[in-house]
Amino acid sequence: MLALALSVLSSTWIFVVFKLYDVYKVQTLVAIIINYITACTVGFLLYEGPVSATAILNTSWAWGPLAMGVLFITIFNLMAKTAQTSGVSVASVATKMSLVIPVIIGLLFYGEHLTLLQTLGILLALAAVYFASLKEKGITINRKDLILPVLVFLGSGAIDASIKYFEEKHLTDQEIPIFSSMVFGCAALSGLIYIGIGGKKQNLKLNLKNVIGGVALGVPNYFSIYFLIQALRSNNWSSAAVFTLNNVAIVMLSTLLGILLFKERLSIKNWGGVALAIISIVLVALF
Repeated sequence: MLALALSVLSSTWIFVVFKLYDVYKVQTLVAIIINYITACTVGFLLYEGPVSATAILNTSWAWGPLAMGVLFITIFNLMAKTAQTSGVSVASVATKMSLVIPVIIGLLFYGEHLTLLQTLGILLALAAVYFASLKEKGITINRKDLILPVLVFLGSGAIDASIKYFEEKHLTDQEIPIFSSMVFGCAALSGLIYIGIGGKKQNLKLNLKNVIGGVALGVPNYFSIYFLIQALRSNNWSSAAVFTLNNVAIVMLSTLLGILLFKERLSIKNWGGVALAIISIVLVALF
């Protein structure tokens, strides 16, 4: 329970930092790369064993961080393009609705089971994500832009499913910090390659403001994954319950922080989404 709560708090802080990027005019792409480097460094500092490239390459999970690192930076760019073409709400819903992918995989491949009330809770969670993300004009997507949110949905689900796969099949408790570190390190490398290819066109700057923004994002970003893996290793809930609680709690808490910190206004539908989120959390966690 504590690990899941810390994962939710870490992930919610990420949304707060992104909001502050707009306030302080931080270059998002530069800060994202620094964020990944920071997260990688935190993982190495927390790893208690000797750090050996040969030992890491000989692990059964060595290929995982490379694939996930590329996926991280790709999905980030797809999320940004989705937000630009279809709106932030569409990007948010596509990202959070992806919880159905690891839930289905957990049920089909890991022999997990859900009670009737937990199943109802997951369905309410999906509705909560939708209504909490609605703006006054609702969510609309042009047919020609439909591919972007679909890719975000599939990619975000693939990331969560990958985390569950490596936690279930490959990782020991001692390897969690170094695995998480390697994922972020590979994401940073992918980002640097991306900048090298197209960064000149974007007038990117490495200044103190961007560095601070990246570090402020990198620390909670690392712990959001670290504590999520710890929560998945707990015997209290199935992975379906963990992913549902994690995603819905993040939506609910980030929505409430938006009101308290940034004076955001919620519509009746938004408040309805928050109420559904609370009900879904109770159903999934207690039944």
